[in-house]
Amino acid sequence: MSHDAYTVLILDDEPHIGTVLTQLFELEGITAKATTQPQEILKSLDRNWMGVVITDVNMPGMDGISVMQQIKQQDADIPVILITGFGDIAMAVSAVKQGAYDFLEKPFNNEHILDIVQRALEKRALTLENRKLKQELQSQSLPGPRILGNSPGIRQMRHVIHQVLDTPADILVHGETGTGKELVARYLHDHSPRNAANFVAINCGAIPETIIESELFGAEAGAFTGADKTRIGKFEYANGGTLFLDEIESTPMSLQVKLLRVLEDRKVVRLGSNKSIELDIRIIAATKVDLKALCDKGEFRHDLFYRLNLVTIEIPPLRERREDISLLFLHFARIASARYHKEVIALDTAHAARLSTYDWPGNVRELRNLAERYVLLGSDAAFGAMSSDERLHSGMSLTQRVEFFERLLIEDALNHNKGSIKHTMEQLELPRKTLYDKMRKYGLERKDFINDEL
Repeated sequence: MSHDAYTVLILDDEPHIGTVLTQLFELEGITAKATTQPQEILKSLDRNWMGVVITDVNMPGMDGISVMQQIKQQDADIPVILITGFGDIAMAVSAVKQGAYDFLEKPFNNEHILDIVQRALEKRALTLENRKLKQELQSQSLPGPRILGNSPGIRQMRHVIHQVLDTPADILVHGETGTGKELVARYLHDHSPRNAANFVAINCGAIPETIIESELFGAEAGAFTGADKTRIGKFEYANGGTLFLDEIESTPMSLQVKLLRVLEDRKVVRLGSNKSIELDIRIIAATKVDLKALCDKGEFRHDLFYRLNLVTIEIPPLRERREDISLLFLHFARIASARYHKEVIALDTAHAARLSTYDWPGNVRELRNLAERYVLLGSDAAFGAMSSDERLHSGMSLTQRVEFFERLLIEDALNHNKGSIKHTMEQLELPRKTLYDKMRKYGLERKDFINDEL
């Protein structure tokens, strides 16, 4: 395990002890910080903190046992190592029962404390990894849309999404056409506390300017010619839930100031009415363009942009997440197989290679269409249509090309063997550990190749 991101915090009322331990750990490549103040330790910690605490037991003011108890209230799984110059068996047993990772007497052996800290760091890393996997498994098992992929851009996007899922913050989603902006919006809604209320989507570029105001705000009967009955607007219909404003850049300038007022006041007034309707709503806006550039050209209001830009979620284009392409293709092919009652035939190596070298101007939407054509019509029809607009990615180094084809062969074998590690090992003539190491390297998971999971 690399300790680069992990920290050992040392608490001792004798500064020279902290200095000695800090130097000892840093010589081993472990980041360490020492203090004589318990509050400095306590304010540094949370459930995601990566590290281990070493604290002296006998200190003036707050003793080490009390410090440990407060740490355990923040996160019971943070390893706490106690050290003392006055230890005895009874104290050690009591400390371990209260949750101490280990108990050391001064003077301690350097090799011994290094070994204990290394093991404690390993335990903390495993705890945080298990929590992360559990969170991902829970989110993947819930009904609704799934965000598939293990590329750095997608992992970063998922991280941002999970940070804001339970908050009321409005969101701006930015991505090219076909990257899945509405899927991200639905994911945010379906995995939030608002999921029991309505998710309402409106494409601001598809509604004529003459009626978009009544579509959004609603209208009373008689508010304008043809309004023969009261109309509930999208804001009101989404009350308690989420309103998704796609292609927000297409909103007419005349409407943007009214939209801003609703976002700030959380109230809407139907056309033809003077009564305000209170809103408990989350707004998710999406755009495929640079809104700041539109603002600079006078084509979008700066104040509305800054109001929407509280949290921005960037969706990477498919050409920047090539390692996810085969997984997505398999996912879409299985869905098409179930829908059309046709068997999914494994791609040959040449066609699989073309998936990852094509530039995908239509992004995930284009890939999904290709997967459906492949299931319905076969590889010749699917990839023949693709050839008419094919752009090969030729900027790969030799190492990248070798890794690409190695990953491709492993994926093919996993797909052919329906996720069976035993049969994949036999087909590729690889030891189990080597196969697992390579799967980990390329972000491949057995569950993604088991047909009955979809």
